[in-house]
Amino acid sequence: MIRYKINIMAKKLYVGGLSYDTNESTLKDTFAQAGTVNSATVIIDKMSGRSKGFGFVEMSSDEEVQKAIEMFNGKELDGRTLTVNEARPMESRPPRSGGFDRGGRGGGGFGGGFGGNRRGSF
Repeated sequence: MIRYKINIMAKKLYVGGLSYDTNESTLKDTFAQAGTVNSATVIIDKMSGRSKGFGFVEMSSDEEVQKAIEMFNGKELDGRTLTVNEARPMESRPPRSGGFDRGGRGGGGFGGGFGGNRRGSF
């Protein structure tokens, strides 16, 4: 007998307009009013270590997702008005070049060697 494990996919919500003071615990506790919260994540900026002002909440059913949208979209949390809707899959982006862009040129621009315009000899 072959058994298949059925993966019930949780529904993910985008939550925008978060205060920089809102943490994952606050987000999870707030959305728990609409149903079972599987996870809550506040997106943090790598450079500053502070919230980017948005996050994601995973609920366990479509009904809970709809209830959360109705309950919290346009409502206030920690002094900020929330935008709540179903999260869309992340769109693919072109690769980013790292840091300093030389504009396609290589090397340092001196031509290497001793140069051809020197006067005198060694």
